[in-house]
Amino acid sequence: MSRPLAHLSDEALVLLAARSEQSALAELYDRYGRTAFGLALRVLRDEKLAEDAVQEAFISVWRTAARFVPERGKASTWILTLVHRRAVDAVRREQRRRADSLDRASEPLGSGADEDAWLRLQRERVQEALRQLPDVQREALELAYYGGFSQSELAERLGQPLGTIKSRMFAGLARMRELLGDPGMEISWTSTS
Repeated sequence: MSRPLAHLSDEALVLLAARSEQSALAELYDRYGRTAFGLALRVLRDEKLAEDAVQEAFISVWRTAARFVPERGKASTWILTLVHRRAVDAVRREQRRRADSLDRASEPLGSGADEDAWLRLQRERVQEALRQLPDVQREALELAYYGGFSQSELAERLGQPLGTIKSRMFAGLARMRELLGDPGMEISWTSTS
């Protein structure tokens, strides 16, 4: 399969997508579709919803490519941020849908629902704490824990020294522990570095 735009940078592809070049969007999808799906799947834990989130994100890339500013960050980070946002939006939609169906349900909740509610509460707490971090720390943590990237992969992908990535993640995790007020969090958060 021929990829005539494979030699172009991500940023150049976004510029071409802004000019309605479908092949540029296809090349971006070839480069990041798999990673985007992995990120969405980690957030949503449902393949169908993850596929939908990735599709919505790439539609957003297509529609908003003209607004991308290369000086503000890498195209890959922008794309994965859009994917993450769509996945989080899907989680929120799913939570609202479940809450609506629970409101209509007449039978009492079982222990499975209690666990789901507790997990949902914990997820919301973590997401709120992430929103309070500086952008560079949040980006590193989200890509590592939701995207599955190692610190070395993040350093390469973000064009930063490995030590910088480690510092950002360490500082971000320390702040997350403060915000969440749970000293046991370091075990679950640091296990993926």
